[in-house]
Amino acid sequence: MEGKIRHLEMIQNVISRMASNSFLLKGWTVTLVVGLLAFANIKEMDSHFMFLALIPSGFFWFLDGYFIYQENLYVKLYEHVASLNNDQIDFSLDATPFEEKIGGLETAIFSNTLLLFYLPTLTVVIIAICFFK
Repeated sequence: MEGKIRHLEMIQNVISRMASNSFLLKGWTVTLVVGLLAFANIKEMDSHFMFLALIPSGFFWFLDGYFIYQENLYVKLYEHVASLNNDQIDFSLDATPFEEKIGGLETAIFSNTLLLFYLPTLTVVIIAICFFK
């Protein structure tokens, strides 16, 4: 039983790191977008700085999707290890066998969680570009 608990703790630590990374990306996205839009305002509404806000938003959206994809893989691994007997524990952190069960990376990128954050962010940037050009 001790081995199973240790293995589950290892997997839980990976899941926690992925969730933390996802949270930090959202914070950096807001910081960079607001900073670039504020800098564009200081520079007499220069739309070049507003276009720059689209780049980190797109990259962070993709990276955030990747972290959520990895988190989902490790959740499946956690569920699998939780269902094993004590003598079957091998301390493997290989989550690739569960890729078919959670969908692809595209599923994570376009999940409701990310769409509800990144679409409004990108919409604000696009509206700022259109109205303050």
